[in-house]
Amino acid sequence: MNVKTLLILLGLALATIFALVCVLLTRGRVSSSCQHLPLEQEDTEDDQSLVFADLTPEEMAQVVRYLQANLGVQLVDASRAKPSDNCIASVDLQVPAKAEVLRFLDGGGARPPREALAVLYLGNQPDPNVTEYVVGPLPLPVYHRDVTVHKYGGKVPYHRRPTLAAEYKEVGGFLKSQVFPSAPAFMRQVMEYDGASLAVLTAAPRGFQSGDRITWFALFQNVSGFFVHPVGLEVLVDHSSLDTSQWAVSRVFYNGQYYRDMVQLETAYVQGRISVEKVRKAPRDGDFSSMKPRAPSAALFPLQYEPQGPRYSIRNNLVRFQAWSFAFGMSVSRGLRLFDIRHQGERVAYEISVQEALSVYGSNCPGGMSTRYMDGSFGLGHYTSPLVRGVDCPYLATYLDVHYLAHSHVSRITKNALCIFEQNLGSPLRRHYSNLQSLYYGGLVNSALVVRSIATVGNYDYVWDFIFYQNGAMEGKVQATGYPSSSFLHGDGLRYGNRLWEHTLGTIHTHFINYKVDLDVGGVKNSLMAHDMVFEMTQAPWSPEHQIERPRLTKKVLDTEDQAAFRLHSEMPRYIYFAANGKNKWGHQRGYRIQISSFAGDHIPEASSMERAISWARYQLAVTRRKEEEPTSTSIYNQNDPWTPTVAFADFINNETITNEDLVAWITTGFLHIPHSEDIPNTVTVGNAVSFLLRPYNYYDLDPSIYSHDGVFFTNEQDFTACEINPLACLPKTASCLPNFPPFTYDGFQNM
Repeated sequence: MNVKTLLILLGLALATIFALVCVLLTRGRVSSSCQHLPLEQEDTEDDQSLVFADLTPEEMAQVVRYLQANLGVQLVDASRAKPSDNCIASVDLQVPAKAEVLRFLDGGGARPPREALAVLYLGNQPDPNVTEYVVGPLPLPVYHRDVTVHKYGGKVPYHRRPTLAAEYKEVGGFLKSQVFPSAPAFMRQVMEYDGASLAVLTAAPRGFQSGDRITWFALFQNVSGFFVHPVGLEVLVDHSSLDTSQWAVSRVFYNGQYYRDMVQLETAYVQGRISVEKVRKAPRDGDFSSMKPRAPSAALFPLQYEPQGPRYSIRNNLVRFQAWSFAFGMSVSRGLRLFDIRHQGERVAYEISVQEALSVYGSNCPGGMSTRYMDGSFGLGHYTSPLVRGVDCPYLATYLDVHYLAHSHVSRITKNALCIFEQNLGSPLRRHYSNLQSLYYGGLVNSALVVRSIATVGNYDYVWDFIFYQNGAMEGKVQATGYPSSSFLHGDGLRYGNRLWEHTLGTIHTHFINYKVDLDVGGVKNSLMAHDMVFEMTQAPWSPEHQIERPRLTKKVLDTEDQAAFRLHSEMPRYIYFAANGKNKWGHQRGYRIQISSFAGDHIPEASSMERAISWARYQLAVTRRKEEEPTSTSIYNQNDPWTPTVAFADFINNETITNEDLVAWITTGFLHIPHSEDIPNTVTVGNAVSFLLRPYNYYDLDPSIYSHDGVFFTNEQDFTACEINPLACLPKTASCLPNFPPFTYDGFQNM
């Protein structure tokens, strides 16, 4: 054999060895795509949940066409309506009466007629007003009825109407065409205004008494994150007249001084009689307020996936997850809401819904100091924002679209407005390691189902979650992020917040969130119970000369609404629960406990002329008899007339008996926000989250999560590496698959 042949054979041998090594090294690493296992489906009527379903675009269009043809008044599209026009402000689902729904769901009764609630602004009338019509039956309506007087005890005055986008556009045009040109030197030299370089932010409410529609509009540099770029100029506009040509400027504020109008400001500027604080012009990206990352991408953050597919199902508006089922929907004004919430097939709550998000601001600038935002009036559902896959929710969550009709005659779609996902919370729901007597480990992963939407109302983003746990507990949670609202820093501004940038005062404000929780524990009729503790002194039975302090259980029935109304910072029983008539195996009344996590600021003084409009915020918890005529704790009309509130929650509490009645818990959570330098570029969710829990309290005979398929248990005598003993031992086989990540898409910038 010559040398050449030997070298060829040696080369082939090396190549073969290299190929074998590659195969050995990669063996077990080539994973197949994850395979979805079919879910076990309960044999129930899935379409029953449609009684709570949001209106479809076709149904909304039918309502609009019906009203155009049958009201006998000319209706202008709300997107271009003037205050003096008639228009449809919104169309939403009219939720049927609870008794009708329960007869349908539980008693085999007829399906309630499907109806819509249409809110109309009737400005082109001898007596302008807001009128609400119920229109039905859908999908082909043949009737409408005016429900305004029945709901509110009278007509809704026109000045109470929530402000349409078209009216804000009119105000913007008024400022640009009539107000700013009256101070040309000031606007050009101080504001560097070029016709598009300023952004406007509204204050609310609008005045000091019923009938006012006089609003402070604060000016900011029109850059990314403009909310923290105040320029020191604010204008008070009287836009109460339905004739926009009669709108006028009532006051002007600049850098701590008030002026009659822009003409007076211009004269003072030209004559050198004002203190000018010129703001450095920010680049278009906002500079310090830009959310563009300051660091390049690096190692990918952790992702979660479902190796055998989702363990929840969604059909129409019905969600099932393990022992849970519920229907979901989105109110135009109040946002995310759930109905017919069941665990192990038994209803525990009829309705759980967001009611209101309130912010009360302090400042030494007029716009800031007069702001009490009631975001339901702007529309928590209307301003639900498209979710970004992988950031707002896990990448592989299920994303659902929402259709709504507001500020226009045509329905719109918010793509990916809801997400639903199961989340491994990375900690045990329960566990124990035993090294005494017997040796074993038992535990259960805390995996929960999350339903989420995010509403962006102006500067703030509210992350709304409803979370379902395997032990029968449910949580309502909200996290706040977005930009802090700010004022121009001048004078004694630091009494009202912290300096965030050169001219930016982050203004102190409160957040209050109100929920409606209609629990039906073991049936519709419930009572409210309070358990707590006291220490008692007792002689030690085995040693009478010594005393022992021992905690003792206290029990009380809260039998009237007054007893069940707990003021914001007052002491409340630590265990408070809705009790059923039935008992569990151990003789205790079955119940669901309400547990609130909140660090709210102070409520506005009750002596305030507008306090009754937000009187729900007096209470951390108030339990009342459920009444169809008290469907919500507030009204969209309270924002623009808080001095004569259309709905005053304080009137719900009138000392009626609440023993063995259909009850509703009104829960308020909140937090105080004093913006600080770390709120730049914007506010983080960490530490800005509040919630409430609904927890079984003697409702079951034992923890229902013991029946979860996710449980882990093994002893020292077992082979815990065997799959049949320990499912975790199977993960290398069952979870070694490649998840299917769909391409990233985003539709949030379409149809703006």
